Amino acid sequence: MAKPLPETILRRAGPDDAAKLALIGSATFLTAFAHDHPGQALIDHCSVEHGMARYAGWLDKPEYAFWLLETPLGAPVGYAMMSPPELDIKPQPGSVELKRIYALSGWQGAGLGRRLMDAVIDEARAREATCLYLCVYTNNPDAQRFYERFGFEKVGQQQFMTGNVPFTDWIMRKPL
Repeated sequence: MAKPLPETILRRAGPDDAAKLALIGSATFLTAFAHDHPGQALIDHCSVEHGMARYAGWLDKPEYAFWLLETPLGAPVGYAMMSPPELDIKPQPGSVELKRIYALSGWQGAGLGRRLMDAVIDEARAREATCLYLCVYTNNPDAQRFYERFGFEKVGQQQFMTGNVPFTDWIMRKPL
């Protein structure tokens, strides 16, 4: 049973949302990986990969799509990002990637992930994508189970770098 939390509003993110996306991205990445990623590498990674400039650049590209979850007061609590595939395997033609799906830890377990995932799947289908791919850390079984509930299956692995330290992700795919 989902725990009761304040109401959230799900909406498409726009160019003015780069700061909110960067904040959620850094906070959730740090929370998820501080236990086994080196500190300075984690900080460096977040400053670049979750920096406002990175999000601003993506938000300007029509092939990228973002959804933002906020409280009624406008505080960001989660988001999802869909992009062209960037994988170590050759994706099926016409595919897209669920690049990120994040919710603050205190907001997890309340159905936010499902709302975000449904928005991404609906958009992928509207774009007539053939498959939806994602990458998930091999040491994150909870996330893997979440994706499997949506019909994703493991189809490969790839290296993920945090600074100069390699980690391994599963590549998962869902036919649409």
